[in-house]
Amino acid sequence: MMKPKRLKKGDKISIVSLSWGGLGDEDFIHKFNIAKDRLEHEFGLEVVCMPHALKGSDFVSQHPELRAKDLMDAFLDESISAIFCAIGGDDTIRILPYINFETIRNNPKIFMGYSDSTINHFMMYKAGLVSFYGPSIMCEFGEYVKMFDYTKKAVNDILFDDWNEYSLNPSSQWTDDYIYWQESNMNTPHSMKKDTHGYEIINGVGTVKGHLLGGCIDVFMMANGTKIWPTLDEWSNSILFIETSEDKPSPDFIKWTFRNLAAQGILNVINGIIVGKPQGEKYYEEYKSAINQVVANEEKLTNLPIFYNVNFGHAKPIGIIPYGITAELNCINKTITYLETPTTK
Repeated sequence: MMKPKRLKKGDKISIVSLSWGGLGDEDFIHKFNIAKDRLEHEFGLEVVCMPHALKGSDFVSQHPELRAKDLMDAFLDESISAIFCAIGGDDTIRILPYINFETIRNNPKIFMGYSDSTINHFMMYKAGLVSFYGPSIMCEFGEYVKMFDYTKKAVNDILFDDWNEYSLNPSSQWTDDYIYWQESNMNTPHSMKKDTHGYEIINGVGTVKGHLLGGCIDVFMMANGTKIWPTLDEWSNSILFIETSEDKPSPDFIKWTFRNLAAQGILNVINGIIVGKPQGEKYYEEYKSAINQVVANEEKLTNLPIFYNVNFGHAKPIGIIPYGITAELNCINKTITYLETPTTK
């Protein structure tokens, strides 16, 4: 896997709307302004928008080819160091016919987003580029009042800093409150709670290593069967990371999706699983039961380590998971460790 150059102050980053185009809607443009100011003043970055990123949700929905053009042009622009997604959505898959994988392969740079951006990450993985399952413009960088400390630290640690090993630690706090996106709420902070779970080991034993591969499980069915869905060889010896969206899919959906992963042979070739904290902790226990029903009871994979309640994706707050790098799961110490840096100097 190719690794992009790490960020430094003064670098230029581009914003793309590859799925939902709400960032440019009149009701939500203030979220862009918050994020731009934060990225420039707290992270020292220069922010530019690709030509169609702020065209609004109607225009963006109607033009998947222009969404893809923005992405390709951002990779081709040598002045741009990183590409951040505005937000997720539900139709990133529509840009697939317009993607040039050679363009990505020949112009490696940081790409970050989550949720429906899972589709984009599978594109990056197919091109052989390490990408970053992490904060989006509208949600995390555009957070009202302040960015979560846990998430801000993750951005600095993963995208800017250099290290040989990195511990992905659980957040000591979380929140399940929902603050509506409207300007009248710009001064409304989140109410934080103490996390009482930490990482839970819900299956398996020992210590395993593998390359990180996964995303939002809601999106898997849109990628499955396409040219970007990883082959069984690519899943082999990986650590699968999965999380659920704000739609809060039913425990049955999780069970059915894991049965599909079993039917593809994926569960039998991976080395471990990382499961994100469900948003608002809805179905917290039910998801655990659904996953273990398939993995342990049906597939008899009782030794396969499964880490649960990890801060990424739709949890609040979130960290960053880099695709393709080697990580270690230690069931005894309940630790997740990145064993290699995801960036180069």
